Amino acid sequence: MGIYEELQARGLIAQVTNEEEIREMVNAGKATFYIGFDCTADSLTAGHFMALTLMKRLQMAGNKPIALIGGGTTMIGDPSGRTDMRKVLTKEDIDYNASVFKRQMESFIEFGEGPGKAMMLNNADWLLGLNYVELLREVGHCFSVNNMLRAECYKQRMEKGLSFLEFNYMIMQSYDFYHMYQHYGCNMQFGGDDQWSNMLGGTELIRRKLGKDAHCMTITLLTDSQGKKMGKTAGNAVWLDPNKTSPFDFYQYWRNVDDADVFKCLRMLTFLPLEQLDEMSGWEGSQLNQAKEILAFELTKMVHGEEEAQKAQEGARALFGGGASTANMPTTELAEEDLADGQIGILDLLLKAGLIPSKGEGRRLVQQGGVSVNDEKVTDFGKSFAAADFGPEGLIIKKGKKVFHKVVLK
Repeated sequence: MGIYEELQARGLIAQVTNEEEIREMVNAGKATFYIGFDCTADSLTAGHFMALTLMKRLQMAGNKPIALIGGGTTMIGDPSGRTDMRKVLTKEDIDYNASVFKRQMESFIEFGEGPGKAMMLNNADWLLGLNYVELLREVGHCFSVNNMLRAECYKQRMEKGLSFLEFNYMIMQSYDFYHMYQHYGCNMQFGGDDQWSNMLGGTELIRRKLGKDAHCMTITLLTDSQGKKMGKTAGNAVWLDPNKTSPFDFYQYWRNVDDADVFKCLRMLTFLPLEQLDEMSGWEGSQLNQAKEILAFELTKMVHGEEEAQKAQEGARALFGGGASTANMPTTELAEEDLADGQIGILDLLLKAGLIPSKGEGRRLVQQGGVSVNDEKVTDFGKSFAAADFGPEGLIIKKGKKVFHKVVLK
């Protein structure tokens, strides 16, 4: 089985421009391909994780990946999958986010010199120096406004108003492909299925300007139970940064996926052999929990390392098995000055632990019976805890059914 057939078997391929040629190129290890990452946040997410694992799979098959940091396109903002306009970031924000992305990517993909090694580029290097009039003269005639307005990424935004700033995004992304085709031999682009229109713009620009064929393939979007894209666009973000989503919470997220989604996630996200996954596909009942543990462990190991994955798994098993081990539980440390007159209210405690975004949300959570401290349900949002209540082991907060957090007093 070639890598293309494996991607098909894992349900990763959504659309392709020329299946026969793409199959031949990637199976022979002759593709130099890129995936773009706009720097709209200060960490990669589970949505990016799919793209990173795809790059790894293709690199292992001998193809050359280019990870393109969108230092230039982020200054415009991609309207794909949006019903509102993205916040326009400053250049300083973008540069910082790009540096974080690079650091995180380096733990997934093998960069370096030589055949098969990945490259990292930043489109700010060529986009920010473009002259507007020269750009219009060079590529403007290659884009039909009628066709652009028919693109799905613009249709969604037209209802609430599409700015001219966003309208230019397709041209910038297409120019990226055009530039890298000429200067880096990049002959293929991969991206999420919501990027299809932008990607076709690049292949058409290369065809019209250079008379050459380039290819693109979209990967199936990873969606949550509501059908919304997981990651930085649709909310419900699962961050790869351990300071934003702890290894324990990362593990718990995947451990708690719906029964109907566990085998899809195993196929799309892990590197477990297809033969093993085929054997597991018939699992039912309690075996589904075992499948979820395997999924959570494999993904946590890939992102945070085997040691952190082991800790997260042991902590989760102890908690939900009644063992009450809190050694590997996400923990917040408070100092005496965090207490007012020697006490701290439940709403402040939840805020300090990062379990609620606001006191209003905390009140609602408490009133609905969604908060327990040391196994006792909190029903009064005016409840306070004294320093002595923390004891040597701290307070164990339970939010909902499956979120646990320890707060200790230094």
